[in-house]
Amino acid sequence: EGKGKKRNPLHDFKKTGELMLIKVNKTLEVKTKLLNTTEQCAKRCSRNKGLSFPCKAFAYDRVTKRCHWLSFNSLTNGVRKKQDHAFDLYEKKDYVRNCIVGKGADYKGTISVTKSGIQCQAWNSMIPHEH
Repeated sequence: EGKGKKRNPLHDFKKTGELMLIKVNKTLEVKTKLLNTTEQCAKRCSRNKGLSFPCKAFAYDRVTKRCHWLSFNSLTNGVRKKQDHAFDLYEKKDYVRNCIVGKGADYKGTISVTKSGIQCQAWNSMIPHEH
């Protein structure tokens, strides 16, 4: 089962049509390149291939066929959203979902409180509980 089938690299991304992210914070990084498909952009972002930063999202310009890899996403401070009919935004689900899968070892979201509102313990802290 599943032999011979290639996994679609877009599966790991949340798509928002007609949206681009604009960096207000100048330290945030972007790299662009001409690529024919969103699948090629997604594959490079997932592997961080040729990027000097961890890729959290990419925007694909459907008009110029240009991929914009982003070191940030829509939840990052210093970023604003802009409606743009030429772009589709693809954000890595790991960085934008607010749920924990399994034991949460790969969780990269922004939730830092429990369901009941208690602040989460820092990973590098042994207080109030040992790991």
